[in-house]
Amino acid sequence: MSRLVTLFVALFVALMLLSSTMFVVDQRRYAVVFSLGEVNEVLTEPGLHFKLPPPLQNVVYLDRRLLTLETPDNERYSTSEKKDLLVDAYVKWRIADPRKFYVNFGSDEGKVRDQVAQLVKTTLNGEIGKRTVHQVISTEREAMMDAVRGKVVADARALGLDVVDVRLKRVDFADEVNNAVFGRMKAERVRVANELRSSGNAESDRIKADADRQRTVILAEAFRDAQTIMGEGDAKASEIYAKSFGKNPEFYKFYRSLEAYRATFKSHGDVMVIDSNSDFFKYMKNPGAGK
Repeated sequence: MSRLVTLFVALFVALMLLSSTMFVVDQRRYAVVFSLGEVNEVLTEPGLHFKLPPPLQNVVYLDRRLLTLETPDNERYSTSEKKDLLVDAYVKWRIADPRKFYVNFGSDEGKVRDQVAQLVKTTLNGEIGKRTVHQVISTEREAMMDAVRGKVVADARALGLDVVDVRLKRVDFADEVNNAVFGRMKAERVRVANELRSSGNAESDRIKADADRQRTVILAEAFRDAQTIMGEGDAKASEIYAKSFGKNPEFYKFYRSLEAYRATFKSHGDVMVIDSNSDFFKYMKNPGAGK
């Protein structure tokens, strides 16, 4: 019975020793094999591998996937005009040299993120400081990012990292710059609005003046035409009167006297001091004289 227990214990110890010498490398990770604290081997191929049992050899796994580092807060950078910009950036990176990576950072991914963020910040600060706001935002943004990417890639390679890309997510003005920009924009819009109002008022005055001129011309032409028509009508009437009264001059004198009477005695209060034998009363005394 004791021999059976001893055999069972020996088998268990052997299995434990055997399991401690085997390890599996996933396709998403690197395996760094250490011998007495020194890097002995870096395994990049996935599969089952063997090593000496601890503490003779240990294995540390490193992520080989493409990772993303995003700046947690807006970083403030100053342009050549001494205007502050708030910049959000992100970096795509992965481990290129596991041995060099482990020497520089161990297995602490936080250190890696801090180091890469510092590289990006230092490089961006230098490139943005050489450019104006307009160049950073518009005209030289691509050239600036190419320069930043090249510098970060070269510096990161010395740390065992492969930086695939560096991009800016957002570039915004600091609050004080925003206020100044909005103030200039407002002043520009007010200036344009005043110019439009001024040109509109000038155009309105021109149109009104032209309309008044046309009105004056139209009224003058209408008055001229009316006077012409009235003159022609008066001439025609005079011609008709002349022809009519020419046939009986005595009746014409009688008609004119009636018109004079009507105009003279239009009101009951009218008073005339005149000789009763005057020709004015000719047709009153002898109404039949006008036949």
